[in-house]
Amino acid sequence: MASPPQAVQAPATNPLIAPWTGPYGGVPPWDKVKPELFPAAFEAAVAERKRDYDRIANNPAKPSFANTFVPMQNAGQTLNRVMTLFGVMTGNMNTPAYQALDREWSPKLSKASDEITFNPKLFARIEAIYKARDTSGLDAQQKRLVTRTYDSFVRQGAKLTPAQKAELSAFNQNLAINFSEFSQRLLADEGTAIIVTDEARLAGLPDSVKAVAKAAAAERGQQGWAIVNTRSAVDPVLTFATDRGLREQVWRAFTKRGDNGDINDTKATIARIVKLRANRAHLLGFKTHADWRMQDTMAKTPAAAMDLMMRVWPAAKARVAEEVRDMQAIADKEGAKITIEPWDYRFYQEKVRKSRYDLDQAELKPYFELNNIIQGSLYAANRLYGLEFKEITGTVPVFEPNMRVWHVTRNGKEVGLFYRDDFARTGKRSGAWANTYRGQRNLPPVQNVLSSNNNNFAKGAKGEPVLISLDDAETLFHEFGHAIHAMLQNVTYPGLAGTPRDFVEYPSQVNEHWLLTRDVLDKYARHYKTGQPMPQALLDKIKASETFNQGFATTEYLSSAIVDMKLHTIPDGIVDPAAFEAATLKEIGMPKELVMRHRLPQFNHLFSSDSYSAGYYSYLWSETMDADTFAAFEEAGSPWDKTTADRFARILLSTGNESDRAEAYRAFRGRDPDVNALLKQRGFPTK
Repeated sequence: MASPPQAVQAPATNPLIAPWTGPYGGVPPWDKVKPELFPAAFEAAVAERKRDYDRIANNPAKPSFANTFVPMQNAGQTLNRVMTLFGVMTGNMNTPAYQALDREWSPKLSKASDEITFNPKLFARIEAIYKARDTSGLDAQQKRLVTRTYDSFVRQGAKLTPAQKAELSAFNQNLAINFSEFSQRLLADEGTAIIVTDEARLAGLPDSVKAVAKAAAAERGQQGWAIVNTRSAVDPVLTFATDRGLREQVWRAFTKRGDNGDINDTKATIARIVKLRANRAHLLGFKTHADWRMQDTMAKTPAAAMDLMMRVWPAAKARVAEEVRDMQAIADKEGAKITIEPWDYRFYQEKVRKSRYDLDQAELKPYFELNNIIQGSLYAANRLYGLEFKEITGTVPVFEPNMRVWHVTRNGKEVGLFYRDDFARTGKRSGAWANTYRGQRNLPPVQNVLSSNNNNFAKGAKGEPVLISLDDAETLFHEFGHAIHAMLQNVTYPGLAGTPRDFVEYPSQVNEHWLLTRDVLDKYARHYKTGQPMPQALLDKIKASETFNQGFATTEYLSSAIVDMKLHTIPDGIVDPAAFEAATLKEIGMPKELVMRHRLPQFNHLFSSDSYSAGYYSYLWSETMDADTFAAFEEAGSPWDKTTADRFARILLSTGNESDRAEAYRAFRGRDPDVNALLKQRGFPTK
């Protein structure tokens, strides 16, 4: 539905389309962003981008890198800014007004992008430069940009007939509509909560968890305690609540998100998405969506990704059987008279952990005070890579009052800004992620970096410290690894900034390793009451238990990745999501005592966009490199070895996609990654 005329601000005065002003190379005008400003901003920015590309396409001069590729790198900058603002708001502040905008504009923006890709004059220039790439004096980076751009245009349909292009654009617009629909239905289910009025039902929960639930109830105007239907709220209940009925109630609500046969059910949406993807792949000349998606990845083919997953799957599944036996033994010994079910897994795994390692997860939280762990992450980035952070919170606009901002420099030169948005709230999508508001580039106009991390930590009562779990602390370091990757980037052409999907998670997974180094713990993992650092004995228990429960962790993840790949290798794309999920899990022998980390009805990675579709395997692919990379530091004698850190930054973190990432990895490590490092890290047999 079109926006009413009075809600549309004239482009000349619309702050969303103006270049970002202020210090640090200009900053996003978060204080001026309002949903009613977007329709006019989109219209003006899309029109400007079209003019930019039309000028390139209609240039009467002979096609050259300078008159085609350089202006392409600069085209559509206003739309880039507007899309950044919109994307951040729909992920972090997703009100009904933004949801309505997303429904209306997603297909329009998809159509506008297709019109550029399908412009025959533009593609003719690209193709002419591509064919002459070896004889026209291009340097290695220019040649790579030309090749990657040409390949991308072909993959997106530039060589199709006009009729085929029209059909492809219709597929893309329909997909955009369905992505928006999926996201909004899932967000609605994640906004629900289980209200508990009898405190006895919360027995076993740490006080910090109960305080968070109390605050969540107050936010909803409810008495008692609210267990919100998001992972950060649900996992502590499944881990610590002694009331088995509450655990089952919470588990069922969480695993049934998008799967309740009501207005928020996502299964029909998923079926449409999978079918549309298959149709699009066929039109583009590929057997399946997975074959199309994996053209620009390190793995290259679905078979290569499946090969890695199935190498790890049997060991993970076997370990689950061992873990269940250990848990069942404790339940039997305690006279529980139960058979371990999925809602028992986290609860009894904690009992096994306590029994085997004398380690209680609740014992760790007092050492992981959020502000301290943030400072620890900054310290590690400074020591490894020379990044300097100065907090400037309150001096630049933010979209939420709890956000924090740092000015970042390196070797006396400005890198940019780093933003943190750490707390869960209604309208914010679940999980944790990184955004780059503005990416680095050396091609004029030169740009610095504006990077952000977004988490869903539970904010407690006012004035109380925010204590996070070890898992949350690892997530914090993980997302900060994405920010480090963005901040260390040093590329000329923005078209060579993005990396393949199965490389993206690699720098972030590597960064997790520094959390539990003694240096970070001694300085920053201090007990929030006593100020004492974490005792070595407690760290020893953590280290001894690092491979504990890897059956569960690996199997819940891998089952999701395998189902993703199998779903997107269905040639005709015709699927009943519920039946397919059940049949695939039966086929691979999914243990009955646990569930996929992301069941299809709530698999946001796959169905809110194309980005992780046929790509969820990438975490495992990246972890293979991650485990092997940290082994390089260990072989050098220290996690802080400066020579190794410098080589890692110079060869892999700073180079974007300026060279083939597999070749870059070989340049860093002297060989391909060793999958045995991954198996060893997870405590699985390496033969």
